[in-house]
Amino acid sequence: MERKLTEVYCGDGVGKTTLAIGQSLRACGQGKSVIIIQFLKGKERRELDFLEELDNMDIKIFRFERMDRCYEELSNEEKEEERLNILNGLNFARKVVATQECDFLLLDEILRLLDNGIATEETIGEILKLKDESMHIVMTGQGLPEGLRKYVDRVTTLSTENIRKDECSTEE
Repeated sequence: MERKLTEVYCGDGVGKTTLAIGQSLRACGQGKSVIIIQFLKGKERRELDFLEELDNMDIKIFRFERMDRCYEELSNEEKEEERLNILNGLNFARKVVATQECDFLLLDEILRLLDNGIATEETIGEILKLKDESMHIVMTGQGLPEGLRKYVDRVTTLSTENIRKDECSTEE
């Protein structure tokens, strides 16, 4: 069996989610089951609704946020409520990885949870430790902290200036 990767699309450029969705569609076209879990999408959270309506597609999309506005625009009380919803999404991601519920898992904007203080590197690292070699995971966000690099095989950085691809060591 071919070893599947853990990839990150990050940087200050646009197109990270688009690139990850393209990978998701490619995996589905190869007969793989796909789960997409979106975090912190706010106003953009309905951009993937069309995927749910396509016939013969084994793609499931999950969103745990309830507010229509971006997280950064919420009051402190609303942020706390939304944080609890997002933590439910992280627990779901943990379950998906632990049970190998799909072949391809996209954790869209999961790295932004670190920027917003919703999750820690340890929390995300614990999820990634559960991955076996048959699952392909893609994560997106602004940046990849050094503490998570050991779980990642490939980092693609999209910046406003250029695109750079780095191979990472998976040694622990």
